[in-house]
Amino acid sequence: MRAFRFVTVDVFTDRRFGGNQLAVFPDARGLNDAEMQALAAEFNLSETTFVLPADNPQHDARVRIFNRVAEMPFAGHPNVGTAFVLGQEDEDSPRLYRFEEPAGLVEVALLRDGAGRVTGAEVAAPQPLSIGAVLPVATAAACAGIPEAAVVTARHAPTLASDGGNQRLLTEVTPEGLVAATPDLGAFRRAVADFPDETRGFLSLYIYCRDGAAVRARMFSPLTGTWEDAATGSAATPLAGFLLHLDGDEDGAWDITQGVEMGRPSLLLARARRRADGIRASVGGRCVPVLRGEAVL
Repeated sequence: MRAFRFVTVDVFTDRRFGGNQLAVFPDARGLNDAEMQALAAEFNLSETTFVLPADNPQHDARVRIFNRVAEMPFAGHPNVGTAFVLGQEDEDSPRLYRFEEPAGLVEVALLRDGAGRVTGAEVAAPQPLSIGAVLPVATAAACAGIPEAAVVTARHAPTLASDGGNQRLLTEVTPEGLVAATPDLGAFRRAVADFPDETRGFLSLYIYCRDGAAVRARMFSPLTGTWEDAATGSAATPLAGFLLHLDGDEDGAWDITQGVEMGRPSLLLARARRRADGIRASVGGRCVPVLRGEAVL
């Protein structure tokens, strides 16, 4: 029998049982791909991370991120939570972690309180903002289970965007539409079938309403088993970059509240800035440890 230690944390919150849940295996040496996927499915969280030695000794670790059905190239709250766990366990933890991931090198800066204790982290998206195809209002509305009139198009149509992770369909909605939204699995499947090239065979929907720098958001990804996500860093960063793109400013910051309708309120602090290679974004927040244990295989 082999035993592998794990920690669970709530990410993008300052209290237990809020934010987005994450399971972290701080030392995943000895686990194969199939076992990592099976463990992620067993935890049944939106993501589980597995920490391995870095291929490049100048980097801190290789981090693999699995959702319930597949490995992900990058995700926000798993990086924030993983850095938090590693930072809390290491008294000599660096200010900045460099994680090797399929999407590229990911930099995660630790957040500390006045006494120097690690309280959270901020992750920079590994790639500049990439704006993809526009999808019909009818498609976005059907996926969200809301009337087409609840989709706001004054600033932009539903638009696919990413910055190193999975594409998100960014869709502005009315406050009433945000509250009423209920994902429709059949509509997601039809969207992927109707737009195979644009969606690349996968679709998740990030709906939001905005009041200046304050944003309320919800994220649906039923094709991966995540009917709704409490906090989605890899959607917050392309949204921040896209909002900066629309505003035309040099930099910007947004407080994104998510997970309220799930009873797991989360606060994501997103920033974006223009750089020579495009618009770069980051997202940060606090974390809280919840459980510790061992998986025995």
